[in-house]
Amino acid sequence: MTERSRTTGTSPYEALYRFSRAVRVGDRILVSGTAPVENDGSSTPGDAAAQARRCFAIIVKAIEELGGSAQDVVRTRMFITDPADADAIGAVHGELFRDSSPAATMVVVASLLRPEWRVEIEAEAVIGAALSSR
Repeated sequence: MTERSRTTGTSPYEALYRFSRAVRVGDRILVSGTAPVENDGSSTPGDAAAQARRCFAIIVKAIEELGGSAQDVVRTRMFITDPADADAIGAVHGELFRDSSPAATMVVVASLLRPEWRVEIEAEAVIGAALSSR
């Protein structure tokens, strides 16, 4: 039987909706949809890039708490509300994953849970996944 580990974050929705920020099963870490939420539960102010940076900070912290690192990320999914924000959000993704280049999806959606959110991001990591030079 494979052990399951979990970590929590500061989103007010985790307890309300009964989900974990991230779950590790074996060498795999799955990070829930992560919105730009500050430690006090408020939304991150600012543009799409600032919100994406906050989402990725929460994601990387969760992965690190479960024994991984940003370099272990193999897949991301970015949900955005305005196609005009794609380049700004993509640039933040590129800064963080410059060397690892995970598989990625960016989808434009009609809205997210809070109207001020411009982006929500999911991630998957595999601990110890070797990076290829390709």
